[in-house]
Amino acid sequence: MTLRRKILWTIIAAVGVALALTGLADDTSGEYADEAFKRALVTFAIARGLNGVISVAQGTEVAVEPGGVGVNFTVGQILDPINDLVEQFSSVMLVAASSLGLQNILLDMTAWWGMTALFVLAAMYLLAATWWPGGATRAAKSWALRLFVVAVFLRFALPVLIVGTHIVFSAFLESEHDAAAAVLEATSSEIEEFNQQETMGTGDAEDPSFMERLGDMIDSSVRQLDVSGRIETLKESASTASEQIVNLIVIFVLQTIILPLAFLWLFVEGLKRVAGRALGSEG
Repeated sequence: MTLRRKILWTIIAAVGVALALTGLADDTSGEYADEAFKRALVTFAIARGLNGVISVAQGTEVAVEPGGVGVNFTVGQILDPINDLVEQFSSVMLVAASSLGLQNILLDMTAWWGMTALFVLAAMYLLAATWWPGGATRAAKSWALRLFVVAVFLRFALPVLIVGTHIVFSAFLESEHDAAAAVLEATSSEIEEFNQQETMGTGDAEDPSFMERLGDMIDSSVRQLDVSGRIETLKESASTASEQIVNLIVIFVLQTIILPLAFLWLFVEGLKRVAGRALGSEG
């Protein structure tokens, strides 16, 4: 091993030991993991809240008289498609939140003092094999490199994929997530308001006078127009919310499955290439 390679491996080992002992990588990745987990829980709560107000709306009947012909239907007929989508989205969010929670648990395991001690010992073994007076045997250097690479993977693979996923999410997905979550919250509030207004308008008066009946007829006509307009608005909101739900599903699948696997693969391939070149130079 040339002097340049010895210095390079010494720097790598020293940086790794510093990161492991100070916990800098653990603290940073832990903070990002907590943010992602809380974000998933909040989004899951939004989805369940939307599902709840839709369930209430399914029992709300609305009377509309187009052309003087009375027609009764439930608001749930309009919201049935989005309700099915919300239920599927809730299942996706439960899996996503579980995945992010599992990352937090595994992160605690990689930050365990025993794992840190194993990494430090592997780094010390590498440095000893690299700088041993007179030069260590080729087999000793090969085992030192292999052990160090395995220790790097066990100690830093999870922090690397968490930090990498966070960087991609912050750069490309966070604004989309916030906008989609805001749309779902607005849709939930709109449906809840519609339910409340329809409930308030179902009161019955006892023995109304002629003037009261006339006022009720006028109020009913105005209300019919208002209900028709709000129903159209509700349809548009449901359509927009459906699009945003699909966007959120894509975002969380990327964040919890595709991106972590991609960064894990890149990390493993990088370690394999570095180890392969180092071992090849010893041959």
